Amino acid sequence: MEASMKAQLLYGIANIKYTDVDTPVPGPEQALVKVTRCGICGSDVPRVFKTGAHNMPLVPGHEMAGVVESCESRPDLVGKRAGIFPLIPCKKCPQCLSQNYEMCENYDYLGSRSDGGFAQYVKVPVWNLLPIPDEVADEDAAMLEPMCVAVHALQLMGLIGGDAKDKTIAVCGLGTIGLLVAMFLRDAGYRKVFCIGNKDIQREKLLAMGYEPGRFIDIRRADAVAELREKTGGRGVDVYFECIGRSENYEQAVSCAAPLGQIMLVGNPASDMSLPRNIYWKILRNQLTLRGTWNSSFYGIDGEGDDWRYALDRLIVWSKLRAEGKTIMLPHDLITHRFSLKDMNLGLDIMRNKSEEYVKVMVES
Repeated sequence: MEASMKAQLLYGIANIKYTDVDTPVPGPEQALVKVTRCGICGSDVPRVFKTGAHNMPLVPGHEMAGVVESCESRPDLVGKRAGIFPLIPCKKCPQCLSQNYEMCENYDYLGSRSDGGFAQYVKVPVWNLLPIPDEVADEDAAMLEPMCVAVHALQLMGLIGGDAKDKTIAVCGLGTIGLLVAMFLRDAGYRKVFCIGNKDIQREKLLAMGYEPGRFIDIRRADAVAELREKTGGRGVDVYFECIGRSENYEQAVSCAAPLGQIMLVGNPASDMSLPRNIYWKILRNQLTLRGTWNSSFYGIDGEGDDWRYALDRLIVWSKLRAEGKTIMLPHDLITHRFSLKDMNLGLDIMRNKSEEYVKVMVES
């Protein structure tokens, strides 16, 4: 193993450089993973250019997969591919003791608090690894983290394994997470789903999933609230996924929800959130349920029944269907741009400046 490796190192705000850093040395309960793919998350853009990371210098990147290079405690994993749950829980706080690890009160996090995946190698607790079977491609394995964020939102709304397929649902904000929410809703059998966006590429991806053109509400050409009310006979939707994180979209969610409707707040807030008084009244008088979500459930390398297992199981099914020649969309079909680790700045610039239409930008180590 070389003593140094290449990485994108964030020294400070707007100061990220492709450089040589020490190759991490794993401890007794850790693995050294050779990174094969790492997606650029929308949260990486403000982290790099606006807010910085919790600790700097730091290697960003938390949507990753790779091959286990060395592992003292689990030599059986060496040479195996793995997805990586980026949140490192303390396992001692009340939330961890209740297995709500994603809500850990004292967590560490690969890519924002500890070095992440925009590097040739990353040091990962063995507990955070999810072995990947041969059917699943590297790019799909690297999409597991955003996939599981989407799955978690559906799980909290009771939409996975539920029988109420007649629910009317809206998804607002068709970035990677929003499109994955739409993908999992369709996979789960929901057909009364409307997706609100503003880009041709979003419409293209929805059509590839099997959505009818009329299910896409383009806010460049129509008022989303009026359009959604017209399509639901004036009632509104039973469930509304808000995947943007702006006050105006929060307001829109309340306006579009049917009486006794549910709103799932998925998007990270871009700034302070506020609601006009008349919109707030709608929450009270329509007895709406508002719920937030963050991250996803993961119960460790030997766990079961969490969001990561569900997403991986679906990936295996979808990958087998694709291999059989079936027309089915896979998460990696959302990748619009691919860059080498060295040229990762080109992907960051596209996302920061919105100079091109994109969905997922992937870095190949």
